[in-house]
Amino acid sequence: MIISRLLHRLRLLPAAAAIVALAACAGTTRNAVPTGTTDPDKFLFDKGTTALNSKKWLTAREYFKQVTETYTASPYRPDAKLGIGDTYLGEGTAEALVLAINEFREFLSFYPTHRRADYAQYKLGMAHFRQMRHPQRDQTETREAVKEFEAFVARYPASSLLPEVKEKLREARDRLSDADYLVGYFYFRQRWYVGAVDRFKLVLKEDPGYTRRDALYYYYAESLVKMKREAEALPLLEKLVEEFEQSEYLADAQKQITELKAQVLTKTSGG
Repeated sequence: MIISRLLHRLRLLPAAAAIVALAACAGTTRNAVPTGTTDPDKFLFDKGTTALNSKKWLTAREYFKQVTETYTASPYRPDAKLGIGDTYLGEGTAEALVLAINEFREFLSFYPTHRRADYAQYKLGMAHFRQMRHPQRDQTETREAVKEFEAFVARYPASSLLPEVKEKLREARDRLSDADYLVGYFYFRQRWYVGAVDRFKLVLKEDPGYTRRDALYYYYAESLVKMKREAEALPLLEKLVEEFEQSEYLADAQKQITELKAQVLTKTSGG
């Protein structure tokens, strides 16, 4: 019996040691400011920044939280708030991205005129951008990303981040347009040309800069041809040729233009 109890205690020792070690690690960050440090808020912020750059998300977050929670009047507090958002964004899980959105929204609410407000707005858009789904799936997060990036463009036209934001905005808009284009293409394949035309028209109206509009022009025109509306199809094919020097639809479009011009000419001449 005594031997059995001894063995049981020996088995518990590694687990107990692990718990003590974890507690020590957790306490290391919270009590990391050396005695006599002149600027403890800066010390913690610098530690957090170093951990963030090393992608040690949890460690960085603890340092930044100490700054925001303990040194509420610190000039480093706004940047630490952004740092917390960055750790969640870096972590990248669905739950972390939701928390990142909350951090960046709070920053913009607390510090709307801060020198890094543009950064917060950009990262807010990126937190939604990272959650965008395939074109055939729900596009709620894509719409949110577009909204936040458009807000950035309107509010911070002189920001050095503007080119990167515009690039991400284009990607997000393309995702929305891809979703609508694929619906139109599905209708085309099902030979419901009226539905295809309506969807293609919607994409061009809402997103005239759609990156993959060469495919849209082509199938929009093809749908019109199937509906015996050749005169309306011709300008779409001409746009394809004018706007795209390279496209898998280019050769077929040029061939169609020649044929449609001949057909339209025949109709107008009464032949």
